[in-house]
Amino acid sequence: MLLAIDVGNTNITLGIFRGEKMVCKFRMTTKQPRTSDEYGITLRELIRNQGEDPAEIDAVIIASVVPDIMHSFGSAIIKYFGHKPIVVSAGIKTGIRVATENPRQTGPDRIVDAVAAYYLYGGPVIVVDFGTATTYDLVEPDGTFGVGVTAPGIRTSARALWGGAAMLPEIEIKKPASILAKETVSSMQAGLVYGYIGQTEYIISKLKEESGYTDAKVVATGGLGNILANETDSIDIYDPILTLEGLRIIYEKNRRLGT
Repeated sequence: MLLAIDVGNTNITLGIFRGEKMVCKFRMTTKQPRTSDEYGITLRELIRNQGEDPAEIDAVIIASVVPDIMHSFGSAIIKYFGHKPIVVSAGIKTGIRVATENPRQTGPDRIVDAVAAYYLYGGPVIVVDFGTATTYDLVEPDGTFGVGVTAPGIRTSARALWGGAAMLPEIEIKKPASILAKETVSSMQAGLVYGYIGQTEYIISKLKEESGYTDAKVVATGGLGNILANETDSIDIYDPILTLEGLRIIYEKNRRLGT
């Protein structure tokens, strides 16, 4: 079985694959500092709680945007699973061409999403990932990834809102019954959700207009993406496991190449 791990700024998302089928998915927090032993023991217990046997894990692949934890995390994989993980980084075989101005600065998560969207849905494709940051990335018909837009994530914006305004409460992020809000909580929900819908539609429209790929498919993933995807015709597909699928695809490419 393959253990695919997406280390994000807020959560670590993990998926276990048997062949092309994902059999389970689970999460743990990123921010809490842990030793390699704590990571290893926690991962094994989480896998057991999903009804799977950690001993059956025979390969691990990781994409991480949090370098600070990778020494402990990588050591945990080696010590508790007996495998050196494949880490998505510059030089790894992905099947797409990263043509950004500085490819080494392109986030591994964005590359993984681009790979998954291109191989699962074809190109041209715009990938929208609603995470700690919201990213909009364009993959051209020939598999070239060279264009990306980065905006604050909806939760990041929400925390800034109630953290910076003393009289505004912390709220649940969800679509209110109406944009015609008459009290504080629903007015904040309306501003966040409808504001993000507007941002999403405008950025997608401009990407299509300026690239000339007006027929590009739009695939969304991450966090609250399902709420936003259901509220706009600008998003064609919402795929909650896009990043994990991208990790599986990259693993398969590198396994075939013997790397």
